[in-house]
Amino acid sequence: MSLRRIQLRDFVIVQSLDLEISQGFSVLTGETGAGKSILIDALQLALGSRGDALVVREGAARTEICAEFGSTPATAAYLEQAGFAQEEGTVLLRRVVDVHGKSRAWVNGSAATLTQLRDLGEALVDIHGQHAWQSLTRPAAVRDLLDAYGNCEADRAAVAAAHLSWKAAANALELAKANASDIQSERERLQWQLDELAKLKPGADEWSALNSEHARAANAQALLDAAAAALNALNDGEEAANASLHSASRQL
Repeated sequence: MSLRRIQLRDFVIVQSLDLEISQGFSVLTGETGAGKSILIDALQLALGSRGDALVVREGAARTEICAEFGSTPATAAYLEQAGFAQEEGTVLLRRVVDVHGKSRAWVNGSAATLTQLRDLGEALVDIHGQHAWQSLTRPAAVRDLLDAYGNCEADRAAVAAAHLSWKAAANALELAKANASDIQSERERLQWQLDELAKLKPGADEWSALNSEHARAANAQALLDAAAAALNALNDGEEAANASLHSASRQL
């Protein structure tokens, strides 16, 4: 993978820089304070590192970083999977940060997230310094190196497949345990209902008798209302039957 070109606009103390890098081994040298680290910081920003308003040159509205790389089958596969446009043999990254710290990014002219920049950057560039090598801080890269050294790619694939099978079985077991708990709760509820029915001790032919008793009980209020109306007709009111009978008896 090769970095072909990098452009800076209003980055930290750099007003404008357009650096084109030829094929082969390139070296940037200079005394302390010449700006070598600034160039690396700009490249890391283009590759998805965290940025804020401090990277914008004083007096400018925003900073802009563009980095052009040569493409490989791995980066082409990632671009296709992520839905980015494919440029002929080129991967173009662009990052903009304004004075408010708001950041935007593009991959081959299409808007991208910082996570996508970082994922793509891992396949594009490896940055190492005097104290650390960036790849060795990523567990996946360390595993790749170890498996390649031991020629264990086939065993690694088999272990990965076995792990997936184990994970699926573990998930199925947890689901079965949860279902078993639900079944036990339902069993306890049904047992409680059976116990309540046992307390009632219903007879074999008791249902029809209970229905008749329920109908009579439901009709009790109507019977009470009718009896009260009959009693009122006999004793109360202007046309009470008892008063009329008593008057007739006196007349006779």
